[in-house]
Formats: sequence, C-alpha cells, structure tokens
Amino acid sequence: MTVGVQKQTLHERRKGESALSEFADYVEKQQSLLRAPGQNGPAVASSSKTGAPKKKAEVNIIEYHAELDMIDSLELADTTSNIRLKELLLQELIEDEETLPHLVDVVRARIDEGHGETLFDLGLEDNGESMAFSKEQWDVALDRIRRAATAVDADCRILITRNVGGSVEAETVNEKEKGASGKILVRQKPQTVDDVVETRIAVVGNVDAGKSTMLGVLVKGGLDDGRGKARVNLFRHKHEVESGRTSSVGMEIMGFDTHGEVVASNVPGRKLSWEEIGNRSAKVISFTDLAGHERYLRTTVFGLLSSSPNYCLLMVAANNGLIGMSKEHLGIALALNVPVMVVITKLDICPPHILEQTIKQLTGILKSPGARKIPIYIKNREECINTAVRIQQSSVALNPTETKPLQTQFVSQRICPIFQVSNVTGESLDLVRTFLNILPHHGHYDAQAPFEFHVNDTFSVPFVGTVVSGVVKSGLIHAGDAVLIGPDSLGQFTQTTIRSIERKRIPVPVCSAGQSASFALKRVRRKEVRKGMVVLPKLDTPPKVHRDFVAEVLILSHATTIRTKYQAMLHVGPVSQTCAIIDIDRAFVRTGDRATVAFRFVQRPEYLTVGDRLLFREGKTKGLGIVKSVGYDPSHPLNPDAAKEGDEATGKG
Repeated sequence: MTVGVQKQTLHERRKGESALSEFADYVEKQQSLLRAPGQNGPAVASSSKTGAPKKKAEVNIIEYHAELDMIDSLELADTTSNIRLKELLLQELIEDEETLPHLVDVVRARIDEGHGETLFDLGLEDNGESMAFSKEQWDVALDRIRRAATAVDADCRILITRNVGGSVEAETVNEKEKGASGKILVRQKPQTVDDVVETRIAVVGNVDAGKSTMLGVLVKGGLDDGRGKARVNLFRHKHEVESGRTSSVGMEIMGFDTHGEVVASNVPGRKLSWEEIGNRSAKVISFTDLAGHERYLRTTVFGLLSSSPNYCLLMVAANNGLIGMSKEHLGIALALNVPVMVVITKLDICPPHILEQTIKQLTGILKSPGARKIPIYIKNREECINTAVRIQQSSVALNPTETKPLQTQFVSQRICPIFQVSNVTGESLDLVRTFLNILPHHGHYDAQAPFEFHVNDTFSVPFVGTVVSGVVKSGLIHAGDAVLIGPDSLGQFTQTTIRSIERKRIPVPVCSAGQSASFALKRVRRKEVRKGMVVLPKLDTPPKVHRDFVAEVLILSHATTIRTKYQAMLHVGPVSQTCAIIDIDRAFVRTGDRATVAFRFVQRPEYLTVGDRLLFREGKTKGLGIVKSVGYDPSHPLNPDAAKEGDEATGKG
C-alpha cells in the first residue's frame, strides 16, 4: 500500500522559510568562532570506537556582537593620537613634512584593510560629521590625498562630490551640508598578478532570465540585438548554442584599472584575452555563469558551493518576475549567507504595469522573514555609490595608531541593491559597472593556516598533462611543492608535485588563501582525479577521510517527516554525493526543525573539516547545516532513549 504525499500547509512552509535566515546567521557565527584568533585551528571532534566524541581542547567561547563594535569609533583608548584627520589633510595648520607621513600611514592602513583599495570620505570626520571645508580647503585636502596615495603607489578617482561642483557633483542638494565633501576611490597598483584584487560573483536566476546575455554585454562590450547575439561567446557546448540555455558552469572575467575604468581593447570589435585583462587590471571580477533550468539544478548547486562566491547576482526577467528556480537559487544564496544583488532585465520588452507587479513581488520576498533583506532600488549614480559604500564590510579607524577595524557587516549583510537594466538599449548598464568597480572585497581567508585546495574541475591539457582548477580554502602553495590529492574510491591519497600554477590563465609562482587557481600536476592521470577532491600538503601522517559525520541541520521543506535511512543528495563545498541518515537526536524531524543528524556517504569516504557548510536536497533543497564533528560512534547514539527502546524491543522479540 502506497502512502500519498501530503501537501505542505502554508503554516508549515512559512515555518521553514522564517527559520532560514536565522539559521544561516547561526552557521556564520559558528564559523567565525572557529576562525577566532588565538586558537590553533578548530577544535575538531572525532568519534572513536572506544569512547564518546572527544575534543582537542576546550575553548571558552565569548559571543560576538557586531553592533557593539561601534564603541571603538568613539576613540576612548588612551593611545589616541593628538593629530586630527582634518589637520593631516590641511597642510597650512602644521608643517607639511611632519604631517604627510602620518597621512601616508592612514592611507596605507585603509588600503591594507580593503585588500588593495579603499573608499575615502574626504571632508567628513570619523563619526560622520562635516569638516566644513571651503572649496579652497577641499582642493588642498584632495591634493594631499593624491600625494599620499602616490607614496604608496596608488591612484585616486573622485566618485562623487557635494558643494564642490564639476561633472561628478551629487544631484540631490542637502541644505544642512554646507561644507565641501566627496568620496574618493584609492586603488593600489598591483606589483604582480598575485596582488590583483579578485572578487567572485555567482550569477543565478530562472531559465530565460538573461544571465548569459547580461554577462556577454558586461564582459565583451557592446549591446545585445534582442535575439541572443551577446550570449553566444559564453557558451561552452554546441547544444547550448542551439538551445540558448546554459547547462554547465561557465567562467568569465571583467577587469578594472587603478583609475576605475573598465579594461577593454582600444581597437573596436577586438576582444581581450584573459591574459591581457589580468595583466592590465588592478581589480578582477570573476563571474560564474550558472544554469537556470531545473534539470541542471545539481550543476548550479555545485557551482555555487565549489566556487566560494563573495557575492551572488540574482537575475530576474521583468516580464516574468521571480518564478521557477529563481526562488530556489535565492534560498540557496541565503542559506550560504552570501550577499545578494538583484538585476531586473528585459526592461525594453516589459509593459510598465507588469514591471510594477514584478517590483512589488520582489520587494515582498526580500522583506519576508526568511530573507530579511533591505531592498534598495538604484536609479542614479548617487544612489549607486552610496549603496556600495554602505556595503563596505569594514573600515579602519582613520587614527594611524588605531588598528582594530570598525565592523559594519551586521548592517551591510541585509542590504540588497536592485538594478533595472536593458541589454538591448543599454539602460542603467553604466550603474552596474560603477557598482562592480567600487564593490568591496568580501570573505574570510586564513593564509597562515595549513594549505587546503578544493578541486571543482579537471582537464587534460596537451604537452602539460593533468590540470585541476578550484579555490584555495586556506594556506599558501608554491610551484614545485610536493602535495597529496584525493581521496579516491578507497579513501587513499596520491602523492604528486605542483608542476606550475596559473591564475586567470597567467603563470604565477605562488597562490594563497581565497584565490582561484589551476594546478598542473606531475605523474597523475586525469581519470585518477575528479571534482570534489582536495589537494593537501605532504605530511608525515596521512590525512584522514571519513564516511560518517555529524552535522547540525535545519529542515527547510519536506512534505512528510524525515527519519533514519532517509537518503538525499548532499553538497559540501565541491563534494556532491548521496548520503543516508543513520542517526537523529530525536525520533523524526519535519519542516522548520533544527536537529543533530549523523550522515553516511553511500559511495566513498570524503575529506571533511568541522565548520563546513552543507546542503542536502531531493529534487529541490530540503535542508542546510554545518558539520559539527567527523566520524560517528554507534555505541554512543545521538538519541540514547530511542536506542534503549530498540534494544528492549529486540530483547522481547
């Protein structure tokens, strides 16, 4: 007798959605605690066959409240410098030779904190109050900033000004602001390709939302003809060109120089290669073009998790709204706690009343309890720049003696900028380019930790050999280093050597945490490597792999209850494999429940670390979670009461 699938009630569905944002914040908090300074790596819990889960060390965890960091901006420390920022900017107050080195230190600290670039509010104090600059004082301060930037080998670009005049003057007039002020982008010239600022953006959305077309227009230049001209160069397979639909994970890059200009060819119609863009750019935006069709959801989820994106760009067709897989992709981005940007496309063929309905629907979904976003519709250059400034993850105190950053991410994570563009007419595309130019780097990477590299694609290159591409999760690697790659189907690792390293198709000698790269490996055949493997340094003790692990999960959506022996496709970073639930800390779980669950890989063991995010799905996404410990001890079940009842029932039988 088959049991019919029960349809979820509205209350049950809302329960799962409302818990999503809260649980994603919890996972982010757990990961930040594992990264806390002073710890020698995460306290990895493993299960042995002779005892309960053990921890390497007990760590006193102090809860972190980002909103309390604003106290640091009050400058209550005893070490506060006597030189105010205004005095550093105006040379007539103190001798130029004495104050310029201090200003250089300020600019250098800001650039280091911003990974090679920073936004400078010229004319405003640390607390946001106006310095009441006159036009003449503004010119002096701007010249001083440019001189300080030149000292650290950086260039300046004026983004927007107030009460100054000129081509970048703000359109809106604030009667309360009488002094001259403005926002200056300071970007350092990279000494090598390794110093180029890299920001990864995953592009998602429903099928026919215009993802590939949008990237074709942004990256290749020119406009679309309305029939897919711009997207053809992005496709990787013949059937993609014929159907017009992406089915694989595509990669494209867009470069900006130190002055904030898009790196493009001077010859009309000529497209620059990746090597040319990488060599001429100070900042590179790496786009991951993902599939929108439901048939390719596994590929899309793999691309989202394996590419470790800093931001997620959600494309919505104005004439269709947020339909189909768009909600699924948005939910995955929220589960991964990746900042989301939205682009509404196809304005040229959308009637005004349909566009109004789309905007109303989008606003409602973003403000829902599950998303908790603050939608900001960007319509002009001033709104674009101000929103990008608000998204800044941290800003270093302008006092040169103060080194602790003022965290603002508890505000910025909620902001969701929304652009309305047309790839045919070019409407608002300049705002998107401006926003991408000032978009700050976002992510947490530890170059001091042991090296770990996740493989998300494999190649066989003529005259080179086997090549693996992916993202460096932590640590540092040099060409020529001896490494291990695995695990294979038996859980074994293969010893090899890094023949060469490339970033954006440019040879580099070294690669560090947070960077995407490709490694050419010696003495390894392509059939011996696969997506989901890891590259680790060669050590005396071989790395451990696990078939079982314990995770804390949240059930997002499931029509019935979930019990042991339930199977689903599980995604952990680049790993995609079917998993079975072997134990739960209660009898069953259902939509909206949080529980501790033990999983077992069905095919082969994998390399996992405590703190890894995971998603599991059966068709659509069913839940998300975080790895709490690797290994599982059946003698210490998660739900002892249920185990006792099972033993008693077995004894009676």
